Amino acid sequence: MGTKTATLELASELRVALMRLTRRLRAERPDESVTLTQLSVLGSLERHGPMNLADLAAQERVQPPSMTRTTTALEERGLLTRGSDPRDRRHVVFDLSDAGRLLLREDRRRREAWLAGQLDQLTADERALLHAVAPLLDRLARA
Repeated sequence: MGTKTATLELASELRVALMRLTRRLRAERPDESVTLTQLSVLGSLERHGPMNLADLAAQERVQPPSMTRTTTALEERGLLTRGSDPRDRRHVVFDLSDAGRLLLREDRRRREAWLAGQLDQLTADERALLHAVAPLLDRLARA
């Protein structure tokens, strides 16, 4: 088997396995009324701090009109706040509200509890292998 064929087979196996795992993790979400896109925006604000619309859209790799719809929906639900940019008061910045932080914390807690339960069923060697592979998967996701 050639290297290219082996790489394509690995790509197929990883795609299917990651898709199944992602689907299963989605099933553990406590509040499905918040979309995955909205959760991603909340997570970005948690990691990077307050951001204006353009920076948030760039971070999430979406167009500003899409981000406007997302931030409007999150603001209406009380999950983020809108304030003035300290560098330029004409611009708006968004930040997590306390409710947004709580929602993120509960979402992560529930999904990580399910995943930890699954990991507990693996051998120590299998867990060590996944521990070694996790940074590689993250690197692939960031490409």
